[in-house]
Amino acid sequence: MEMECCSYMLPLVASCFFFLCSFFHALVATRRRSGDVCCGPRHAPRSHPVLGCLVEFYRNRRRLLDWYTGLLAASPSQTVVVERLGARRTVVTANPANVEHLLKANFGNYPKGKPFTEVLGDLLGGGIFNADGEAWRAQRKLVSHEFTARALREKVGAALEAEARARLVPALDAAAAGGGEVDVQELLRQFAFNVICRVSLGAEPRDEAALPLSRLAAAFDAAAAIIARRGAAPVAAVWKAKRALGVGSERRLREEVEVIHDAITELVHRGRRRTHPGRRSRDDLVSRMAAAGYGDEAIRDMVISFVMAGRDTTSSALTWFFWLMTRHRDVEGEVLGEIESASRACSVGVDLDGSRRMRVLHAALCETMRLYPPVAWDSKHAAGADVLPDGTRVERGDRVTYFPYGMGRMEAIWGADAGEFRPRRWLAPPQDDEGVSPFKFPVFQGGPRTCLGKEMAFLQMKFVASAVLRRFELRAVDEGRSPVFVPLLTAHMAGGLKVTVRRRRRQQEGTYQSTVACRTS
Repeated sequence: MEMECCSYMLPLVASCFFFLCSFFHALVATRRRSGDVCCGPRHAPRSHPVLGCLVEFYRNRRRLLDWYTGLLAASPSQTVVVERLGARRTVVTANPANVEHLLKANFGNYPKGKPFTEVLGDLLGGGIFNADGEAWRAQRKLVSHEFTARALREKVGAALEAEARARLVPALDAAAAGGGEVDVQELLRQFAFNVICRVSLGAEPRDEAALPLSRLAAAFDAAAAIIARRGAAPVAAVWKAKRALGVGSERRLREEVEVIHDAITELVHRGRRRTHPGRRSRDDLVSRMAAAGYGDEAIRDMVISFVMAGRDTTSSALTWFFWLMTRHRDVEGEVLGEIESASRACSVGVDLDGSRRMRVLHAALCETMRLYPPVAWDSKHAAGADVLPDGTRVERGDRVTYFPYGMGRMEAIWGADAGEFRPRRWLAPPQDDEGVSPFKFPVFQGGPRTCLGKEMAFLQMKFVASAVLRRFELRAVDEGRSPVFVPLLTAHMAGGLKVTVRRRRRQQEGTYQSTVACRTS
């Protein structure tokens, strides 16, 4: 009886399968003719019935940045539409007009959306970088106090000075004295992590003795890597099944997130204990959120978002900046000349006013982030149907991705030398990134969600660049190697940046020692 049933069912299943294949093939062909999908051989990945471009996506899964960049460069509109089995229809664009439409002109139609928040939710919870609507607006208003000029001068400036004196400069000085190697990327990540903990949590030096921040930083690294692989997975159902079963990478993610949650919650509790009746109210993020009535979980989620953004973005940009300085000594010389004139005599780095005057360094940092953006791509999900300025149709629920990494390499945007490191492009009118459309250079987003921490990020990067380059000359251990850009939640350099360190001549003559004496006397 079972054999007879199978003999009748198999032809029926086969017929249904071929019908579906024919249907999808006709549907894709119709869309090609209508111009809704850029599916010409030069403009989009090869597509198959039912599977869509899943085969091509999987084949290029380890080089998605270059794959998408090539597709976008070949497209007349710098936009492609990608459809594949197991994923939402995705519009990928490097067109500045489209980016402005997403981030500003039709902002309300392009929230992060449930698919995005689901991927990041286990790590970021309801924090600002994973929130939409009123929850996002309320958090943004609260966080804005972290980025006033007063906060940058007092809190951020003090944290930078303290961490540079305690760890950054001594670590490089020891490497110079001992002739050993140091991983600049790891050093910068730890530096940025400690600074953001001081600023957002009100953390004090003694906190590290009771709670090793290195373990917390390692947990952030592991969790971010797994979350990023979720977002790039060819079929989302795979990671969701692993999460439901608690196996493989999803089990590891759960364990690392538990470490993060426990550690941040403990730091939040310490912040609360430092604020009690009879003492002057503190002005850190934790204290303000507590005063506004937020519970421990909401504060924890906000702090996690803050730490992720503050730690990884600036350290990523600075790692690539220092590598580029080892390859472009002429630019380094220009930057050094500006640092000498802008830095205060009794400061490790540079203060807020001095950083605002540093146009050459600013240009070099912008050019670094144009080629190596800390966030390689960002996605929104359409709340309703729409048509982008270049004519691309967007359906409700579509994922719409703008692509800073690819945009930085588009000759249509930056000219024939788009692939070259040329900071002077930022010094010609319109001057620096303030005169360049944020939708052409969306490293800090644009529109209502423009990054609140932009000036803080530049202050931190300029401070570190000043503190390091004034004192030390860095040389890449493997000067012939072209580092690999790894685009996780925030990008990093594969294998780190191993360098040897030499004191600059004036450091050998004792200038740094006299500067420290000046500061502490």
